Amino acid sequence: MPAMRRKPLIAAGAMAMAATLLLAVPVSARTGHGGTTNGDAEGPTEDGGDGSLTATAGGISYDTSKNGTGPKAGPIAPTGDYSPPPCWYGPAYTPAQFKKEREAVWAVDSTGPLWDLDQRKRYVEGEPYKNFNLDKAGKGYWWTGFPNETYPPGWDKCDKETFWVDKNEPPPPGLPVIDAETLAKLAYARIRVPGTKVSLAPEAETKVNLPTWAWLDGAEFKPVSVTARVDVIDIEATTTAEPISLKIDPGTPDAETYPGSGVCEIVDGKIGEPYAKGKSAQDPPCGVKYLRSSGDGSYPLKATVTWKIRWTGTGVDGEQRLPDGEFGAEQDVVVQEIQAINR
Repeated sequence: MPAMRRKPLIAAGAMAMAATLLLAVPVSARTGHGGTTNGDAEGPTEDGGDGSLTATAGGISYDTSKNGTGPKAGPIAPTGDYSPPPCWYGPAYTPAQFKKEREAVWAVDSTGPLWDLDQRKRYVEGEPYKNFNLDKAGKGYWWTGFPNETYPPGWDKCDKETFWVDKNEPPPPGLPVIDAETLAKLAYARIRVPGTKVSLAPEAETKVNLPTWAWLDGAEFKPVSVTARVDVIDIEATTTAEPISLKIDPGTPDAETYPGSGVCEIVDGKIGEPYAKGKSAQDPPCGVKYLRSSGDGSYPLKATVTWKIRWTGTGVDGEQRLPDGEFGAEQDVVVQEIQAINR
């Protein structure tokens, strides 16, 4: 008999199931963290026989209660060499749920009779698993591949068929399994930081050769964080973004910045300094001086905040670093000539 070609388990109907499980949130996580979560589907659960819930499994929950807020909040873009995981393996099914899922897939003619037979041998007939491991209910979980939906999909990167892992036992070596570092990177992708519209003085319009002060609201620009967690294997990671500098791009080469680099360091939690009466003769610690009028239009001043990224997680000593991130926005600045007074 010719060799039968096995299809990855995440093919066909299982692809939709895997995509759902990627966003699955354990019941305890949805009700216990206090933040928002990614998705609202229940993860796999084990029934004690009398309808009671004896275990909860599933995908990743995200606590975003300490994230940045506001109408202009957005994701930060990594500035350095950053390789988010294209996919990973993690707990996905209890025995009863896996049985239900496989039988539903086998009922679809498009999966093909040879693949169905191969799958039955693998998961039902003891080569190597028997009857979906129903006799091991509560003692472990079926693990499968999850593609990363935040970045280019990685369906082809995790092609190992669903496998069993006993509780308190490590998964097979050499696989990209879910761990604290992976959770930290996934949390990074879900960090949101405040918008970066800077306050300017003068506010409505400025004048040629007049120093314009720039600053950001220090109350908004403070560390933000997201925690990612997998309850069933009791691992989590918290990724924190902390603002460290503001870069001013005047939107024209006919301008000078304060300081000359255009990068305003954050000092004592403050980004720049608000203008106050009597400071017009001083150079601002953060700002810009335009050397030419914007005419009938305006200049697109861009303000970009750099955020330092660090994370802590289960089984990891101390803080770890990920590449810094940036988030910026443009705003129009009108620059007029100083009108001479004719005497």
